[in-house]
Amino acid sequence: MEDKVSNDPVVAIVGVTGAVGAEFIATMDKRGFRVGKLKALASARSAGKTVSFRGQNVVIEELTERAFEGVDIALFSAGGSISKKYAPIAVKAGAVVVDNSSAFRMDPNVPLVIPEINANRIRDHKGIIANPNCAAITALVPLWPIHQKNRIKRVIISTYQAASGAGAAAMEELVESTRANLNGQVYTPKVMPHPYAFNLFNHNTAIDPETGYNDEETKVIKETRKIFEDETIAVGVTCVRVPVLRAHCEAITFECEKPISEDQVRAIMAQAPGVKIVDDRAKNYFPMPIDASGQDDVLVGRIRKDLSDPSGHSISMFVAADQLLKGAALNAVQIAELLPQRVMA
Repeated sequence: MEDKVSNDPVVAIVGVTGAVGAEFIATMDKRGFRVGKLKALASARSAGKTVSFRGQNVVIEELTERAFEGVDIALFSAGGSISKKYAPIAVKAGAVVVDNSSAFRMDPNVPLVIPEINANRIRDHKGIIANPNCAAITALVPLWPIHQKNRIKRVIISTYQAASGAGAAAMEELVESTRANLNGQVYTPKVMPHPYAFNLFNHNTAIDPETGYNDEETKVIKETRKIFEDETIAVGVTCVRVPVLRAHCEAITFECEKPISEDQVRAIMAQAPGVKIVDDRAKNYFPMPIDASGQDDVLVGRIRKDLSDPSGHSISMFVAADQLLKGAALNAVQIAELLPQRVMA
């Protein structure tokens, strides 16, 4: 794919060697996303290596200020500092950027998009569209259709976040540290702040000394309000890193303005885009990371009344979603698919 062979868009992937970068390629291939030419961009140390795309080897180029010449769509997943520096350069070169970092999410001029919820916001972009936080996407895809039927006043979320959320290096650290632990060897963490094997800990983002909330929790709160366009929704969240390779899980309890039943929630979930019900009480079978991994849908189960709320306004449920797919690459590619046709021509 050295030369553009059609009128299909030139697509650049920034951070192509990372876990999400690999999923960008796989997801575009799986969904038949139109690509006239693929530009694989990464740091200088990866330049010259190749990645496979649709049966061809694409040579990785170093990410530079000139790398976006002729690019129509740029998918970014290389961290906030890279996005802050290079996304405006890409836009100036004529590309539309779909950014997977937190760099622009709360910018009022940047749409924050989950296609199942607010695809209409894509048209408001000024060159950059932000992909939401993975924990926020996992919760909001199933919560939105409920919110539309019976406004959610308050939601409490506890997350069980996999290594995939911290990238390929964290996934490797989980594997290596688990192997070392089983062999009775000492393993010094390199990526995570605490031992990862057979352990869990507060999400590895900075703690706000005043609120006590970590950055991941603050993102979920702010992004929920922006995506739902509801600054009054009350959000409480605790984000935890667990020793799972891939796919995040969340325990969610929400309170609606009007009474709501389990059956109503199941009926809404059955029709909700991007959702699959996994809720078998007889077999004690509910959403699990092992089932969510590699799946496009958010798995939803353990749907039940919140017995702490006798008013009947609250429901608890448990969800799981692949952080690398719906939580990142898939959501970004879905956004790219919905860009105006003039971009895709």
